[in-house]
Amino acid sequence: MALTADQILAAQKANLETLFGLTTKAFEGVEKLVELNVTASKAALSEAATASQAILSVKDAQELLALQASLFQPLAEKTAAYSRHLYDIAQGTGAEFSKAFEGKAAEAQQALVGLVDSAAKNAPAGSETAVAVMKSAVAAANNAFESVQKAVKQASDVAEANFSAVSAQAVNAAKTAATPRKR
Repeated sequence: MALTADQILAAQKANLETLFGLTTKAFEGVEKLVELNVTASKAALSEAATASQAILSVKDAQELLALQASLFQPLAEKTAAYSRHLYDIAQGTGAEFSKAFEGKAAEAQQALVGLVDSAAKNAPAGSETAVAVMKSAVAAANNAFESVQKAVKQASDVAEANFSAVSAQAVNAAKTAATPRKR
């Protein structure tokens, strides 16, 4: 099966559109990351100024310990929220790349199946066994690819669940540590 100039041109055009689409998504992810960091930096600067003023107004050690405890809990919560936002940005950008990859992989699978079918139709008499072996190999490769996709999805889901659990534990630990203890 020979490719025509129009088919090659269409394939190149589709690949170029995919490249520009992915580049746009990558830049959107970078923009979100920059925006998150600028927002976090502004908030940290403002909070540092407020905390410095509060520390300068402390009159005794007891008040300093209470102030320290009151600053620790929000810091842990904000760190967990920042990490979550960072993870969400990475996850969203990665999902866009995965979606594009899966689309291109599906197109390649369809093209390969079409090529095998075309070869089977044009195969000389007596080559039915070779054609059957080729179709079987293509089917096995498709099944293996789908299995890998499912395994990656499951691993991603487990990683996200673990990330959420660790974030929640960190915030809870910070709350526990920040709670004043009775003596």
